[in-house]
Amino acid sequence: MVRLDAVRRLAPVRRMDWSAWLALGLLALGMLLLATGLVPAADADATLHRIAPILVFLFAVLILAELAARAEFFDVLAARMAIAARGSYPALFGLSVALAAATTMILNLDTTAVLLTPVMLAVAARAGIAPLPLAMTTIWLANTASLLLPVSNLTNLLAADRVGLPVLGFAERMLLPQLAALVATAACLWFCYWRRGLRSESRYQPPPRFHPRDRVLFRVAALTCAFFVVGILVGVPIAVVSVVGAVVLLVAFAVRDRAQVRWALIPWRLLALVGGMFLIVDAVGRLGLSRLLGVLVGVDPGLGGVWRAAATGGVLANLINNLPAYVAAEAVVPLGHTNQLLGLLIGTNAGPLVLPWASLATLLWLERCRAAGLSPRWPRFLRTGALTAIVTVVAAVSVLLLER
Repeated sequence: MVRLDAVRRLAPVRRMDWSAWLALGLLALGMLLLATGLVPAADADATLHRIAPILVFLFAVLILAELAARAEFFDVLAARMAIAARGSYPALFGLSVALAAATTMILNLDTTAVLLTPVMLAVAARAGIAPLPLAMTTIWLANTASLLLPVSNLTNLLAADRVGLPVLGFAERMLLPQLAALVATAACLWFCYWRRGLRSESRYQPPPRFHPRDRVLFRVAALTCAFFVVGILVGVPIAVVSVVGAVVLLVAFAVRDRAQVRWALIPWRLLALVGGMFLIVDAVGRLGLSRLLGVLVGVDPGLGGVWRAAATGGVLANLINNLPAYVAAEAVVPLGHTNQLLGLLIGTNAGPLVLPWASLATLLWLERCRAAGLSPRWPRFLRTGALTAIVTVVAAVSVLLLER
């Protein structure tokens, strides 16, 4: 099994790469809009109060996930997955789908993109198989498996707050749409990237068993991730449970491997990106986007309104990124139109599979792929992404409406 650290050493990340400049540029633009009055100070203050728990959660959960990866928790899972499949592509496919979906639903889609991608690529390298099917499984499910829990996606946190649903209530409402999205995505993945006609061999050689370097850190990471999951499910505030988990792992690493506790753990790029995008969306909404979205989404709480919201969310997410797309479209959905809001959520979560900037997770995934020497063929990426986005959104929205 190729270690995650080894994959990272193959292509070290520059201190100020394109994603850093993008994050700083968006934050600078947002601050400029605030300074010029295009975003009133009162609106910015309200936005900050709304997203503060989200930023705390995002800050802590990415540190937690990064340290869990450095404890080789994800490496052990991936190695066991490849061994458990016993050289069978269909079995490896099923396990890959399950791991990517579980990571996305329980942690969040950005964690899947950042941490699971190099692990999947390492599994492919060790087993001697093509990396693209595993890579596409990771990123498609990072988006389409992010419907179930509020923590799975930043948009879910905003939607759960808007509809007033607790964690278990939100999960109950989105369970069947999430299952429909998973089935649809898996079917498209198999047809587009995994089926027998797209590869020359029928089996692969399973990698040897993987043993973490520090078993104590591995066990602490495993227990911390379990605590994180249980805490979310029983209703502990996400900011609290993520901070506690991050602190536990930071203390464990300070005792066992102090060299890993570095300033680079702070996910400042993502925090700057999110803050800048929210300010920009406020300004763009005032310049006419809100009126246009009001026409596109409409105020019909019935079937037509739900479909219009989902379609608008999916298209807009691919054009400008799913987070600002959700924030802008949410503002025109009338209060109490729960199904219409959830339809919008499905469109903005499961729809951004076509263009590389459609979600932050896709941008992070692409950077990890490039660092490992893998570059998608864009015509195929766009074509298969459009097919999967349409099939998945239609399946999830159909099930959502059948629940009425």
